[in-house]
Amino acid sequence: MDALWAHLQGVVDLEFWTVPFYLTAMYSIKDPSTDAYQLLQSIVYQEMLHTQLACNLANAFGYSPRFMAPVYVGHHVPHLRFNLDKPNPTQIFHPYSAELGPLDVQRLNTMCLIEYPEWSTDRTPDVRPNHEDYGSIGEFYAAVRAGVAALRGNIRGHTRQVDQFRFFYEGFAQPTITRDGLEGYLQAVTLIDLITAQGEGQTQGDADVPPAFRNTADGFHNHWPHYRKFTTIRSAGALPETWSGHAAPSEGSPGHRAQQRLIRDFAEFLRVLDALFSGQSEGNFGPLMARLGGDILTCWQNNTIPRFS
Repeated sequence: MDALWAHLQGVVDLEFWTVPFYLTAMYSIKDPSTDAYQLLQSIVYQEMLHTQLACNLANAFGYSPRFMAPVYVGHHVPHLRFNLDKPNPTQIFHPYSAELGPLDVQRLNTMCLIEYPEWSTDRTPDVRPNHEDYGSIGEFYAAVRAGVAALRGNIRGHTRQVDQFRFFYEGFAQPTITRDGLEGYLQAVTLIDLITAQGEGQTQGDADVPPAFRNTADGFHNHWPHYRKFTTIRSAGALPETWSGHAAPSEGSPGHRAQQRLIRDFAEFLRVLDALFSGQSEGNFGPLMARLGGDILTCWQNNTIPRFS
C-alpha cells in the first residue's frame, strides 16, 4: 500500500506539473485564435481533469495527496526518465527543456516527450519500487493500474471524491468512485482509462479518444489525444508569434510585480487544492484558475517569464 500511495502521489505531481508548464507556453502566444493556442488550452483543461481523477483514485485508497509548487529546471520532468524508453524519444524530440518559457521548439519537444505513448503495450509493466524512473507516462500508468488491481479490496467509495468538471463531460457518467471493493475497482479502472485515452500513454498515440471521454463543452478537436495535438503543432511549420521576457526582472518593475502577484495567487491555489482533496468545502477553485490565467498573461505582457514560486 505504501508503494501504491507513493505512485499515486507521483501521478498527481506529474499531472499537476504540466498545468503551469502548458499554461505558461499557451499564454505566451499573442493570438488566442490560433490552432496552437486552442490545442494547448484544450490540453490544459484535460490535465486539470486528470489531476482531479488521480486525486479521487488516491483518496479511494485512503491517501489524500498533497500539492506543492512544481519545480521547473533543466530537463527534469517529475517521475519520468525518457531515456529508459525504447526507442529513446529524446533522440526524436531534441533539444528539449523543462524550464518555463514561451512556446518554442524546446518547450514543444518537452510536451511531446511527456505525452509520448507507450509503444510496448503487450508486455507486463516494469513495476518499479522507485516511482521516479519510468521511461514513459504510459508505463507509469500501467504500473499504477497493476497496483490498483492488486489492492482493489482496499478501495472505499465516497472518500473525499471531487467532481469539478461534470458539466464539461456529459458522456462521462462516473468521474468519482462511489463503490467499495470490486465494484469500486471497476470505477477506478474507468478513471485510469479516461486519463490514458485522452493522451497519457495512449497506445500508438494516434487512436481517437472514445466518445464517452470527450469534452462536450469547451474543447478543441475533442477526439484527438494529446500526443496528436502536440505533434500537429510541431509539424505545422512556423510557430505562432509569442511574447518574450526576462526570468528575473528588476525588483519593483511592472514585470517583477506581476511575478510576485502570480506567486501569491498560486500559493493560494495550492492551499485550495489541498483543502478540496482532503474533504473540505472550498469554493474558490474556478475563480482562482481564471485569476492565474490573467496573472500569467500580465507577466508576458510586461516582458517577464511567469514564475509560480
